[in-house]
Amino acid sequence: MFTGIVEELGKVAERNGSRLRIEANLVLQGSGLGASIAVNGCCLTVVATDGSSYWDADVSDETYSRTNLGALHTGDPVNLERPMALGDRLGGHMVLGHVDAVGHVVAPAPDLVIRIPREYMHLIVEKGSVTVDGISLTAFNLTKDTFSVAVIPHTTAVTTLGVRKPGDAVNIEMDVLAKHVEKLVAPHRSRTSWWRR
Repeated sequence: MFTGIVEELGKVAERNGSRLRIEANLVLQGSGLGASIAVNGCCLTVVATDGSSYWDADVSDETYSRTNLGALHTGDPVNLERPMALGDRLGGHMVLGHVDAVGHVVAPAPDLVIRIPREYMHLIVEKGSVTVDGISLTAFNLTKDTFSVAVIPHTTAVTTLGVRKPGDAVNIEMDVLAKHVEKLVAPHRSRTSWWRR
């Protein structure tokens, strides 16, 4: 589990088929083979590393097709975060590293506007948490298919939001609590509708 607080801005060193090599330093501390590291909010497994300057992950075609990782090129910056340790402070919100959808930037930071598929908008609430490229953010100004985020200068400087421009794809993870509540409530919707008639 992650918190959505980006620890390091890494860089794509190489993409060779399913193998993705990321240049990094900080997130390699305590991350040996088999460790998880979130890349733009997508949980990947360390399969090779030199322990100090790079690590490799095997990325499935499914992951490439359902995230913005498939659009990465050598030199592209990526947001990196290690999983939280038991007892750590939860600085952002509970993030699983499971991307729900790919959104697109409508307006860049600092007044960031993201468009997502309409079928996910009911999982975003005004002033609620949403994860964009692995960053825990607060959504507001909800429309039928967009939400806004006020991005502070620090976040712009230390994450990919500093280079995102209109049209760019971003990974979106909905709040896990909203997803669980929806799953629990869904079977009762038809009964509620019938009762209200």
